[in-house]
Amino acid sequence: MIRPFYLDLSAQEIKSIQKKLGEILESGTLILGPYTEQFESEFASYTGCKHAVALNSGTSALEVLLDLKGARGREIAVPTNTNFATVAAILRVGGRPVFMDMTPSYFVPDLEILKMTIRQYSNVAGVVWVHIGGIIAPDFEAVVEYCRSQGIFLIEDAAHAHGSKINGTKAGNLADGGAFSFFPTKVMTTIEGGMVTTNNQEEAALVKSFRNQGKRAASYGGMHYDLGNSWRISEIAAYIGLVQLAKLDSMIATRQRAVDQIVPVLLEQGIAFCDTSHMDQASQYKFIVRSPEGSSLDALKAKFLESGVVLGGGVYEVPCHLQPVFQEVACRREDLANAERFCPAHICPPITSGTTSEDVSKINATIVKELK
Repeated sequence: MIRPFYLDLSAQEIKSIQKKLGEILESGTLILGPYTEQFESEFASYTGCKHAVALNSGTSALEVLLDLKGARGREIAVPTNTNFATVAAILRVGGRPVFMDMTPSYFVPDLEILKMTIRQYSNVAGVVWVHIGGIIAPDFEAVVEYCRSQGIFLIEDAAHAHGSKINGTKAGNLADGGAFSFFPTKVMTTIEGGMVTTNNQEEAALVKSFRNQGKRAASYGGMHYDLGNSWRISEIAAYIGLVQLAKLDSMIATRQRAVDQIVPVLLEQGIAFCDTSHMDQASQYKFIVRSPEGSSLDALKAKFLESGVVLGGGVYEVPCHLQPVFQEVACRREDLANAERFCPAHICPPITSGTTSEDVSKINATIVKELK
């Protein structure tokens, strides 16, 4: 079976992690130690940001950023085609989500969709922009310029976008702060973990306080100045992050090779997909392929399974404005037509950093058989 999950750790890397776990346990420094600091430093360097702060999850990273930007009591635009956690983070900090539609070409909003949303909801104070599948919108630089001209803060939800790069700049360093996830299924993992990236030194210091129950730096006397939480990453998780980060570009290259083998088949068969050729590098966390409208996703999954190809979740089959938990969130469904139409009509072939050429051949044969 070709599966959508692959833990990219070699036998030698696992031995190294096991040894390091023993050393960490013997040291007694289990959190906020040297590996956390090193992971933050190297991740900041990788993204090109001045600061990176590690937390226990990508959701925590979003919540802290939204809180620092002053989302409470204000309208925050967010794509409806996103994970539950993106919208939940806005609600948990007391913000009011307003949903944006997506383009069928990239499954992310564009500048015109953002402008339309702001016209419909006149009090939008901020935007959480999701780089779905690792795709950075072609006009994202224009989105950044527009938000800054309007005094609207712009946060990158880069949970899918480790290593994604456009016009020389990586995700997490394109706007007013980024939030990454290191969940097991992501492009790189710490098993559980997240990261805030920022170029603002004061914000970085506050994120460190918020993750540690509101305790600021030692110069503040160890007092609780902020209403923080227990959002610390463990030292062993940080060490795993260092192992993964060292080979992140190599893992992305494997994903890209698989995509490069699939694209010609899709073009030959006339099957639409989300093209990332406008980017310097795409994480290829999810390679989005359109399926026939009206087709049953469950039926497609069953047919692919018969061929030995396991289709995981898409991005995402049910948009957030249709999720029961968000029914109290105000929305204009007529403005979200693309999401309602195309979210149920796509698949994501199981591409990972462990995908081989033989796997891709099998995936291609199944795509031709079931989607042409």
